[in-house]
Amino acid sequence: MSYKEVFDWGTEELRQAQIAEAELDARLLLEYVCGTDRNTLLAHGEREVTAQEKESYVNLISERRKHIPLQYLTGVQDFMGLEFSVDTNVLIPRQDTEILVEEVMRHLHDGMRILDMCTGSGCILLSLLYYSNDCTGLGVDISENALQTARRNAEKISAKKAEEEKKELHADFMQSDLFEKMNPELFDIIVSNPPYIRQDVIETLMPEVRDYEPLLALDGREDGLYFYRAILKQTGNYLTRGGMLFFEIGYDQGQTVKELMKAAGYAEVEVIQDFAGLDRVVWGIRI
Repeated sequence: MSYKEVFDWGTEELRQAQIAEAELDARLLLEYVCGTDRNTLLAHGEREVTAQEKESYVNLISERRKHIPLQYLTGVQDFMGLEFSVDTNVLIPRQDTEILVEEVMRHLHDGMRILDMCTGSGCILLSLLYYSNDCTGLGVDISENALQTARRNAEKISAKKAEEEKKELHADFMQSDLFEKMNPELFDIIVSNPPYIRQDVIETLMPEVRDYEPLLALDGREDGLYFYRAILKQTGNYLTRGGMLFFEIGYDQGQTVKELMKAAGYAEVEVIQDFAGLDRVVWGIRI
């Protein structure tokens, strides 16, 4: 079969399975299998697909029909212009979270020390370290499996920075239930994208999220605010005076988290919206 014929077949299979972006996912999976790019479909649609490529593609389409996320099938996701490894132990990095990283970068100076609480794949911390100079960071997560993925990403991103700039990243990772196992030390910036989905909302999420992404990284307990409260109770012990705390939030949590931060003694608290005009980040300064 030709490249175009195989692509058309995959697209129809995914459409029948009600995959939202059937055509895009069919193309990306074919490119993944064949080692091609988006131009191949347009310029070389007559290219013959080998029997091995077709078999691999059929297997991946079958998995995607089950609503297994594309990124778990390919094992990678682009974030902040970098490629991160992902698996079922970590949330898939989302474009929304780039708003959080970009907001931190507006206030990040050379040599700062960063704590990334609930680090998951490490994409937030590693992006900040990659795009800064001489900063150091610690990523903390309750899941040791997630931290294994984060450490693999640290090796990959550090190697990229070393190749391009002759510098390595300085990132450490620790397994801990929030601050439980941490020794007292001060950071200039604390950033967190904690679990913030209300328990009664989880069952309504799209199957790719509900059935495959780690519940531990989604469940914000009864009102979705548990981890904001828990983190705010302890950040005073780990954040320098004048240091900054940044949270990613759900679209309807901006005002509430802002008030929680102000009540915890943070000043100049701001809510930042994403490109869709939805509340996405809250940050403030420890006084």
